[in-house]
Amino acid sequence: MNVSISNDTVTVITLNDGKKITLLGTAHVSSESVQEVERVIREEKPDHLCLELDAGRYKTMKEGQHWENLRIGEVLRQRKGFLLLANLVLSSFQKRIGETTGITPGEEMRKAAETADELEIPFSLCDREIQVTLRRAWGMSGFWNKMKLLASLLASIFTNERIEEKDIEQLKQRNALENMMLELAEYLPSIKRVLIDERDRYLATNIYRAPGSHVLAVIGAGHTPGIIEQLRSLAEGSMTQDLSDIEIVPPPSRLSKVIPWLVPALVLSLLIYGFINAGWHQGMTMFFYWFMVNGILSAAGTILALGHPVTVLSAFLFAPLTSLNPTIGVGIVTGLVEAYVRKPRVYDFDRLPQDILSVRGFYRNRFTHALVVFFLSSIGSAIGTFAAFPFLISLVNGG
Repeated sequence: MNVSISNDTVTVITLNDGKKITLLGTAHVSSESVQEVERVIREEKPDHLCLELDAGRYKTMKEGQHWENLRIGEVLRQRKGFLLLANLVLSSFQKRIGETTGITPGEEMRKAAETADELEIPFSLCDREIQVTLRRAWGMSGFWNKMKLLASLLASIFTNERIEEKDIEQLKQRNALENMMLELAEYLPSIKRVLIDERDRYLATNIYRAPGSHVLAVIGAGHTPGIIEQLRSLAEGSMTQDLSDIEIVPPPSRLSKVIPWLVPALVLSLLIYGFINAGWHQGMTMFFYWFMVNGILSAAGTILALGHPVTVLSAFLFAPLTSLNPTIGVGIVTGLVEAYVRKPRVYDFDRLPQDILSVRGFYRNRFTHALVVFFLSSIGSAIGTFAAFPFLISLVNGG
């Protein structure tokens, strides 16, 4: 396999059988990338075009996002609150960058598809479904990586940082990309493995299998180095083309199944021990501490989310109880209560694409506001659960 790098964005690969693969690396919100995509497709006139898109994102790109079909209650009951919030935060981040350049996120992919249609060049969607990627990223992360991911998510919601256009163009430079990948690998190795490494393999395999003697792949520049290595492995026969192992969401590990039950079991054990060995008064004191610490911190999270007073009260009352029940979290309760007392309106769904661009918008929009309440009340309860342990243990020892 021969690799020829034309510049920071174009890499030409010639396989042993003579097949030519051109990788065009883009920044998804770059005006220069949109122009370059059209130019390269017209100049190269490939037999087949591969796009870094999945069917869901392509449909949204073509038809728009029908937010009005979402029901916040169903989302929370199906335990998809974090998944939806992560989707919205990612969309918000890309849209905020797009505001700097005046380019809609993914506009270069739209231009690629339009140009391919005009020139009658067949194209295929080569990326993995985003829902599978996000659920694998969450499922394959350990406890601390989950906490880091939640912290990053929280920071993304509350940041107003703006990225300049010159910084966006640097995203296509190989040195800058390599440094970013190294930082991500150090901070969140499991996330980097799912978001980058697995998708490099997925994209490379679909590009390798694409028909025609000349294939042009329009991809995010960050995937270029990984795809080159994956194509090399495919060409040498050292890697299978079977993708079934990374197309599914892995079942929870035994440990991840046990932990949600282990924490309530430990708390209940401490409370029962207090009642049996220290008497009714000590046992009730321990339960009071548990209730107050967990309830107050969850309520504090709800207040930080500017939840309705009824929602704040529900957080305080239900957090100590839901923390002892692994089948339901306090966020589900508070999110449903908030959505009930402040029902999302048609206006909120119409404004959603604009409101997710700012912290104020997240709070103003009743749909996203319920998700913020869900998120922050859950974080407060989780902190309260762990913060209460020292109190309970000290009371047991004191008893």
